[in-house]
Amino acid sequence: MSENGKTPRPTPRLKERYQQEIVPALMKEFGYSNVMQAPRVTKIAVNIGLGEALTNSRAIEAATGDLAKMTGQRPVVTKARHSIATYKLREGMPIGAKVTLRGARMWDFLDRLISVVLPRQRDFQGISPDSFDGRGNYSLGLREQLVFPEIDYDSIDKVRGLEVTIVTTAGTDEEARRLLALMDMPFRRS
Repeated sequence: MSENGKTPRPTPRLKERYQQEIVPALMKEFGYSNVMQAPRVTKIAVNIGLGEALTNSRAIEAATGDLAKMTGQRPVVTKARHSIATYKLREGMPIGAKVTLRGARMWDFLDRLISVVLPRQRDFQGISPDSFDGRGNYSLGLREQLVFPEIDYDSIDKVRGLEVTIVTTAGTDEEARRLLALMDMPFRRS
């Protein structure tokens, strides 16, 4: 027990592996002189776009519920910034939901994403090694929320896709790609 009466949360499995195995490997490979130079994951953003929310008001509730189950954190509803008449969209209307994960929740989510969620996709051949943004951040899209074991097939109203963005401190895409590869991210062979 700690001072505040709560038992301390154990270090996430992937974070422990990052500190003990991945950082030394990156330091050796890229010739870093300091541990702090090694790239690390700072946050993960999970986003669901809901164009259907314009006609179906319950879509926001369903999507936020699914996102909360997947990430363990309550999502924020995103609203339209501009009005677009052709889409019947008004400024301030809800059009999506997002969650930004940091700390232990981020490590747990990343571990589940790599070891459980990605391999559960239909016809999975690996993820693209080219989806980096030029600054060391990686984005991938999932076609359905059903690949997460927390989502019950019978309780969903509609299959929705989502986007996951992994933000790193890597200076180049090569360093970020190597960081994620050492974490066992299942990149497709080119």
